[in-house]
Amino acid sequence: MALYTFRLPDIGEGIAEAEIVAWHVQPGDMVGEDSPLADMMTDKATVEMESPVAGRVVAIAGEVGERIPIGSMLVEIEVADVGAGASTGSARTEPAEIAPSSVRPEPVEGPGPEVEVAQGASTSAARTETRQETSKLVRPELLEGRESMRVLASPAVRQRAQELGIDLAQVRPSQDGRVRHGDLDQFLAYNRSYAPAGVARADEQVKVIGLRRRIAENMAASKRAIPHFSYVEECDVTALEELRAQLNAGGLDRPRLTMLPLLIVAICRTLPQFPMLNARYDDEAGVVTRHGAVHLGMATQTPAGLMVPVIRNAQDKNPWALAQEIARLAEAARNGTAKADELSGSTFTITSLGPLGGVATTPVINRPEVAIIGPNRIVERPMFVPDGLGGERLAKRKLMNISISCDHRVVDGWDAASFVQAVKKLIETPALILA
Repeated sequence: MALYTFRLPDIGEGIAEAEIVAWHVQPGDMVGEDSPLADMMTDKATVEMESPVAGRVVAIAGEVGERIPIGSMLVEIEVADVGAGASTGSARTEPAEIAPSSVRPEPVEGPGPEVEVAQGASTSAARTETRQETSKLVRPELLEGRESMRVLASPAVRQRAQELGIDLAQVRPSQDGRVRHGDLDQFLAYNRSYAPAGVARADEQVKVIGLRRRIAENMAASKRAIPHFSYVEECDVTALEELRAQLNAGGLDRPRLTMLPLLIVAICRTLPQFPMLNARYDDEAGVVTRHGAVHLGMATQTPAGLMVPVIRNAQDKNPWALAQEIARLAEAARNGTAKADELSGSTFTITSLGPLGGVATTPVINRPEVAIIGPNRIVERPMFVPDGLGGERLAKRKLMNISISCDHRVVDGWDAASFVQAVKKLIETPALILA
């Protein structure tokens, strides 16, 4: 028998350390080759580390939430055969280079559309890559009396199940054997008795780690470094809603339009007149980069936390292409298949709570961007409108407030107000949107 030291490999360019998000093993557990050991979070991704050898876990590096340097011991495993190239009988051996397939990133990020988009956004520090294949099961012959093999699930699913008090072993997994959020939803639908209504929950302390800590750090940094100011304007969207209904009733083989794609078209048509808003500010270098293309971030609420998938070159897409891209990116963010380049590089962000949007919002800027815009809930109210005869009449209208937050270091209040007024003109004259 010999001890195999599994050291934390280099899991990203420029990464010096990683945070322990979850342990899949504890000292005394038997593991098989390729069995999951731990989930490690860097600034860019959550990575599932897998064992390159089979054996018994002797020691682990630390507790969940701790950060350990690249190259330091993560897990020590007692093995029967240290493998080729190592002298038999040696008390300790260094691990071989980890194959790329053993590192499987899972989206983590950060900083919500109808789609459901949530207020605020996390920065590109929480951007991620996609998990492309599932982990292998621990080989049964190595379990040594354990009742069942470990349930396969992502860290986000495990965290949600823990918060709901669900034992993953009781959840019927998908066909590939991995429990996903949809499987949890089905479990909840058919097992409502697991958490009786009206029963008071005990107090609990939840350690702020992983994505939640990253979001907290990013939001604090944004508010600490950026002097925010917000501006709110009321828009009459009655005509825009009528146009949307007509477009959806056309019977064409196209995605159904929500309000969001039409708003994005209006925003993209207006931004070229206000280049100071479609920008990123490097405050250390003292340089503002004004972007020609609109790479629109959508602050999207997911079970794992707030993430910001990006619509590349949104200015080139019509409302139906935008609707399709919104749905695709939101689903990818929620199920953990979004790619790294789909979660980074936004130049301007939109955030919305959909029907929960409230009267007005003061969203937090998605640093290093300089502006974030948020449509609010549509309400019906009586208003005086022209009667076509030179007078006015009272009519029921659909109204929506638009909120924008800007970085006052590089955006003036006049610029923000003028931008929103220009967007309002398009919204209230929707024929211009499709012109």
